Amino acid sequence: MTAGRAASAISGTAGVARRPGGRNARIRAQVLEAARELLVERGFDALSVDAVAERAAVHRTTVYRRWRDVGGLLADVLDAAGDDGWQPPDTGTLEGDLVAVNGEVEDGLTGEPVTAALIVASFRSSQAAEALQRFWEERYARCAVVVERAVARGEVPEGTCARRVIVAATAPVYQQVLLLRGGADPLLARQAAAGVALAASRGSFVDDEGPGVDDER
Repeated sequence: MTAGRAASAISGTAGVARRPGGRNARIRAQVLEAARELLVERGFDALSVDAVAERAAVHRTTVYRRWRDVGGLLADVLDAAGDDGWQPPDTGTLEGDLVAVNGEVEDGLTGEPVTAALIVASFRSSQAAEALQRFWEERYARCAVVVERAVARGEVPEGTCARRVIVAATAPVYQQVLLLRGGADPLLARQAAAGVALAASRGSFVDDEGPGVDDER
C-alpha cells in the first residue's frame, strides 16, 4: 500500500517501512503488492492464491507454503501496513490535531481503493479481521498522544479518555465514506473534530472510573 501519511491514520493503509533486503523480503513485497492489486481489481470472492502467485511472478508453492490461503495473504498485507513510523500530527492544539487526523483518514479512505477493499474483506475472513483489529488497536494507541498533549497544555482535564476522543472525532468520517458511500466531506471532517475538541475541553470524555489516557494504551 502506498497511500502514505494520508492513509496511515487508522485507515488501514499505512506506508510500509523499508526492511533489509534479501530474497525473502523481495518475495514478500511482490506477493503482498499483487494481493493488494488483485483485491481491488477482482474483489475478495475472486481473489485466489494462484492468481496472486501468477501476478507476483512467484511459484505457487512458495505462496501456499508461507501464506496458506487468501486469509493469510490479507492478514499479512494488514500486518505489513503497521510497520511504519507514522505519528499523529502536532499542530499545537487538540482541535488542529483532530482536524489533521481526520484529513488523513478521509484521504486514505477516498484516495486508495485498497483501503475500503481491505475493510470489506475483513468481514469475509477471520484472519483479515483479526489483523485489521490489531492494526486499528495499534493506530489508536499511537493517537493517544494527541490527547496527552492536550492534557499537558491544559486544553482538556486530567482523566480524559484518549480512545473515546479519537473514536468520536473519526467516526463521522468512516460513516460518511464507508457506510453512506457519500465520498469526501472535508467540512464534516473539520466540524466533527472541532465538536469533539470542544466537548473534550468541557470534560465530556473524562473517565470517571479511572485514568483514561494511560489505560487506553
